[in-house]
Amino acid sequence: MGAINVTPDSFSDGGRLLDAAAAVEAGVRMEAEGADIIDVGGESTRPGARPLDPAVELERVLPVIAGLASRVTVPISVDTYKARVAEAAFGAGATLVNDISGLRYEPRLAEVVARCGGGLVLMHTRGRSRDMYQQATYLDVVDEVLDELRESIVFATDAGVPRESLMVDPGLGFAKEAPHSYEALARLHEFGELGLPVVVGPSRKSFLTRAIGPSVPPAERDWATAAAVSAAVMAGAHVVRVHAVRELAQVVRVMDEIRRYHRD
Repeated sequence: MGAINVTPDSFSDGGRLLDAAAAVEAGVRMEAEGADIIDVGGESTRPGARPLDPAVELERVLPVIAGLASRVTVPISVDTYKARVAEAAFGAGATLVNDISGLRYEPRLAEVVARCGGGLVLMHTRGRSRDMYQQATYLDVVDEVLDELRESIVFATDAGVPRESLMVDPGLGFAKEAPHSYEALARLHEFGELGLPVVVGPSRKSFLTRAIGPSVPPAERDWATAAAVSAAVMAGAHVVRVHAVRELAQVVRVMDEIRRYHRD
C-alpha cells in the first residue's frame, strides 16, 4: 500500500504532494514501482494534529482520487475516519476506506461502507491525535489491542459490512509508546487469530528512532522501515503501508520468497 499524503503537515512528507496533479503522478509512479493499493489521505493524524474540516479534506482528496481512478488499475483507498469524506471518495473511484479510529470517531462510517459495498481497514488507536499518548497505558498491549479490534469488527458487521470486506491494523505508533509498537510488531502473528487480513504501517514512524536514534528525520528512516516491514511480512502481514514504494516493494517480494520456505 503506497501512501499519498495530500497534506501540508504530514510528519513524513507534508506539503510535497499538495498539488493534485503532482499527487496523481506520484500515485501512477507508485503503481509502476509495485504498489498493490494506493492510499490517499487529506488529514494529518500525527500526534498533536488538529481535526480537519471535512470540506477541506474533500477539496484535497477528491481530485486526486478521481485522477488516479482514470490512470491506475490497482485499488484506491481513502485514509479517513469521516463518513462524509468516505462517501464522496467512493463516488470518485475509491473502493477501500482506511479508518485509523476503528469506527470509534464516526460509527456512521460503517453504514457508508456497507451501502457503497467497499472494503474497510479497522485500525487500533485510543483517543484523538492530541491526547493519544496519554492513553498509551497497557497491561498487555497485544491482548488489549486484540480485544478492542474485536469490538471494531462487531461495530462494522452490525452495520452491515461483510466480514470478508474487513482488514485489521494494530496501529503502530497510535496511542502506543515505542515499546508497545515493538511488542505489537514482535507478536504480530497473534493477530491472525482474528481471522482477517492484517495491515501494518511502520513507515518512517517515530517508534523506529528508539533503535536508530532520535536525530534521524522521517525522510531518512527507510532502512529502519525496511527492517520493520521484513518482520511484519515474516509474521504474516498481508499488507504493509509505506512511503518509499520502489524500495520497500523489493523488500516485500524477497520476504515473500523466504516465507515460501518457512516452516512453523
